[in-house]
Amino acid sequence: MAFIRSARTFDAFRALADRRGRPGDRLIESLAEARAGTSDSPESWAPAVASRTGLPAAAALGPASYYADLSAPHGDRHVRVCTATACFAAEGGGHLAEVERVLGVAAHTASPRGDVSVQTVRCLGYCYAGPAALDGDTPCTGATLPAQLAGREPPRAPGIPAVDDTGDPVLLGGVLSGEPTWQVWPGTVSSGTPEEVRREVAASGLRGRGGAGFRVAAKWEAAGRAPGTVVVANGDEGDPGSYADRLLMEADPGRVLEGLALACFACGARRGVVLVRSEYPAALARMREAVRRAYEGGHLGPSVHGTATSLDIHVVQGAGSYVAGEETALIAGLEGGRGCARPRPPYPTEHGLWDAPTVVNNVETLAAVPWIVRRGGRQYARRGTSDETGTKLVCLSERFARPGCYEVELGTPVRRIVTELGGGLKDGAGLTALQVGGPLGGFLAADALDVPLSEAGLSARGAALGHAGLVAFDERVAPEDVLRHVWEFAAAESCGACSPCRVGSQLGLEWALAGAPPDQEWERLSRLLTEASLCAFGRRIPPAVHSLARAYGNRPAGWGP
Repeated sequence: MAFIRSARTFDAFRALADRRGRPGDRLIESLAEARAGTSDSPESWAPAVASRTGLPAAAALGPASYYADLSAPHGDRHVRVCTATACFAAEGGGHLAEVERVLGVAAHTASPRGDVSVQTVRCLGYCYAGPAALDGDTPCTGATLPAQLAGREPPRAPGIPAVDDTGDPVLLGGVLSGEPTWQVWPGTVSSGTPEEVRREVAASGLRGRGGAGFRVAAKWEAAGRAPGTVVVANGDEGDPGSYADRLLMEADPGRVLEGLALACFACGARRGVVLVRSEYPAALARMREAVRRAYEGGHLGPSVHGTATSLDIHVVQGAGSYVAGEETALIAGLEGGRGCARPRPPYPTEHGLWDAPTVVNNVETLAAVPWIVRRGGRQYARRGTSDETGTKLVCLSERFARPGCYEVELGTPVRRIVTELGGGLKDGAGLTALQVGGPLGGFLAADALDVPLSEAGLSARGAALGHAGLVAFDERVAPEDVLRHVWEFAAAESCGACSPCRVGSQLGLEWALAGAPPDQEWERLSRLLTEASLCAFGRRIPPAVHSLARAYGNRPAGWGP
């Protein structure tokens, strides 16, 4: 039995990298530095990066050809254009062609002189003001995006509108009223116990806010406070339509770090990692600055606040991949590999980062922990529903009259969020479909919004809570174009680790471009994706397509349930 286990878990890259000092994130950072400013293919520069870290060329060529930021040509001026759902809904996808025209460069290419390059990305976190692009690290947003990139207008990047609907915010206290951070951690680490933290979180009923909805206390317990445990704050907010994590990391990074510190304390971890997606350069800078200040304030280091507790946290930048937000793919990326999902079991809480027990919690999840420890788990559990407690950050897209990030209690009716908080659609436009929880979350028809904002309520309608981004579509976008957009996302972002998802997403895109799947082939593909995909990405494609068809009255033809 031991032989079977070792054969199943052996990883040649891990074994070699382990002998080379685990270059992991240093490898990805070195690849990013080598990529900057060159339009050459990875074959010309990645092997040299591998050689400097003592790894074979394949170890660098793998991630360099996989991650979007590393595989895309980079000119002296690199422009990343968002083509994700909210920006697509804002302009029907037409903004990309306009950007290509004004810059004179096609997407995924660089100019002949190498002075300008264009890369398409899926979400920059400006869903409330789209369409959007990053000119270097300078954001440009809105209907005049092409003119801003052409230099005819100054860059426009409004801040994230944030609103509390609860009367006593768990997550937005620092953002809205400057509520100070690091008020809970010093007393907890000095006179509290890990058991007390775990007990309060268990009593709160807090579930992960990254999409899976797993009970946080159960995940912490699964790690077993084993030696070498690592806790990762997942800031790779991949669901297009959500920008809650960006808001928290930019406007209240100390609260995220304090939640991570408490999680590490509860799990017996001496090391924490914050992964920030590369599409959030301002959040990356704010988190790194917050870590520096936390060390200066004695909140981190070898003897935290004079206690025997040692805790080190460092911040890592992602490299552009949706699936790399899935916890096993995230761990693969932190180790310097391709961000592909890994089979489970073993689960990360048993064998995660460099085979150590690893707990992965998303940013919004961790930001709720200080409130829970300070006010008590039972107080938190009084909010929301009996099965899904607490509050949730809900992000409304640019099509709404009042777009922004709203803190609401779970169970709040979706119709109320759309009509009262969001004010309906701007300019009196009519809602034709509402996407909930990201591109593979699901769609609701305009007359089907009487559903609670909860995983249970939404899943009963074929949708999913996910990150709780709400993207509105009006009559300007045809259902056939929305369907094509969903399949383009699935085909582009599949990690390729399993054949059902890799081949099925490409086949679905071909059918969408052709207008409809042949005969009964869609039902066969649907069953294959649902039953045989390695991770939730492939399994979520069929429900998303089915819900879209229902939202549009079983159109486009041939894709209905």
